[in-house]
Amino acid sequence: MLKKLNNMSELSAAIKQVCEEKNLDFSTVISTIELALAAAYRKDYGEKNQNIKVKFDPQNGTSEIFDVKTVVEDLPEQEEAEMLQHMYSPLEKGPREEPFHFEPELDANGQEIRKFNPKTDIQFKEAAILRAGAKIGDEIVTELPIPESYGRMAAQTAKQVIIQKLREMERDMIFSEFKDKERDVISGIVQRREGRLVFVDLGKAIGILPAEEQIYGERYNVGDRVKVYVKEVREGHKGPEVVLSRRSEEILRKIFYLEIPEVANGLVELKAVAREAGSRSKVAIWTDAENVDPVGSCVGQRGSRIQTIISELGGEKVDIIEYSENPAKFIANALAPAKITDIELIEKDHKAIVKVASDKLSLAIGKSGQNVRLAAHLTGWKIDIIEDGVTGPVLVDSEDPKVAEEFEETAHVDAEEAQDFEKELSE
Repeated sequence: MLKKLNNMSELSAAIKQVCEEKNLDFSTVISTIELALAAAYRKDYGEKNQNIKVKFDPQNGTSEIFDVKTVVEDLPEQEEAEMLQHMYSPLEKGPREEPFHFEPELDANGQEIRKFNPKTDIQFKEAAILRAGAKIGDEIVTELPIPESYGRMAAQTAKQVIIQKLREMERDMIFSEFKDKERDVISGIVQRREGRLVFVDLGKAIGILPAEEQIYGERYNVGDRVKVYVKEVREGHKGPEVVLSRRSEEILRKIFYLEIPEVANGLVELKAVAREAGSRSKVAIWTDAENVDPVGSCVGQRGSRIQTIISELGGEKVDIIEYSENPAKFIANALAPAKITDIELIEKDHKAIVKVASDKLSLAIGKSGQNVRLAAHLTGWKIDIIEDGVTGPVLVDSEDPKVAEEFEETAHVDAEEAQDFEKELSE
C-alpha cells in the first residue's frame, strides 16, 4: 500500500483529481488518508493505549507516525491502583484488550467530569521524565518507527476507512448543498420511473418526485427536463433524500421571474399566486410605474410570453390579474373573465358577497367551482356569489366546492330553488 511511486507528484495529482470530481476539500481528503494509515498501523504494529496519529505528505508519499498524549495532573494513588488493576489481569502478563474506564461522575451543573484516559492522557510525573519542562495541558509527541510495509489485513482496513470517509464527506457535502436549496426551484432531468415514483437527476444528487407531488395527467418521460420545487431535504439510509414537487406555487413564481424581464428587475411585482396544479392558475401583478402595462408585460406580444409559461407548466392555463389596493376592485378582477354587477364587503368576516348577471353565473363559478375558489385564494377573501336580482340566499360559497359543482350546470337559479338548496345544506 505504501509502495513508493516513481513520481510521487502523481499521487498528489490523483488526490486532487478525486477532490475535483467529488467536489471535496483537498485538506479534508488528506486527513482521511491519515486516519486510514493510522488504522492500518494500529492493526499490525500498534500497542494498547497508544494514540496513533499520522502525518502524510502527498508530494513525496512519505508519512510520519506519532503517539500523542496530553499531560494531565497525577492521579491519586487509589485511582492509579484501580487503573493498573483493571489494565493488567492477574493471570496475564500483557495488558487487557478493553480500555480502562471509570464510572462517569457529574459536577454540580450536571456536566460529566473528565476522567483520565490512558490512551490519550499521560500523568505529569511520567511526562516530566519524557520531556523536561512539561506542563499540564501540553502534548507529548513520541515518534514511532515507520514500517517498511503493512500486512494485507491492515491495507484492507485502510482501504475501507478511506472509502467510508470519502462517502461520508460526499454525503455531507450533498446534504449541505441541497439543504440550502430547500424551498427553491431548480431544473432536473427525468432519470427513471419506479412504480409511481419519478427519479430526477439534479446533477450531484437524485431527487424523488412522489405521486402526490406530481401533476395529474402530466407525463414524465426519461430525458425530459423539468422544473421542480425542492420541498424537503432529509437524511436517508443510503444518503441524502431530496423530495421534489411539481405542484408548488413557487414553480409558477420562478417561471415568471425567468421569463418576464419586468418581473425579474422588479418593475412589475407579483403580489399573489393561486394555483390548482395542472389545471388553472391566477397570478396577481402590480406596478407603480406610470408607463408600464403590467398585464401586457406578462402576456407579451401576441401572447408569446404567457404561451412560454403555459408550455413550461405542461399546458396549465394562467390568468393574469391586475392587483388593486381596493379589495372590491381586486376581487372583481380576480373573478375574471366573469363580470360582476355589485359587491358587498363584510369586513368583520373578511367576506365578499358578489352579484353577477344570471347568464354569467356559471362563468363566475367556473368548472367545479374552480374560478371562485382560485379568486378566494388569490385575494384572501371568502367569496359568496349570488345571482343579481335574487335576495337572501347565498348561491355559491367559495369555500365549498360541492356547492359550486351543484350550480355549475346552470346559468340561472331562481330564488325558490336557492332557498330549497340552502335548507338542504343547513340540515
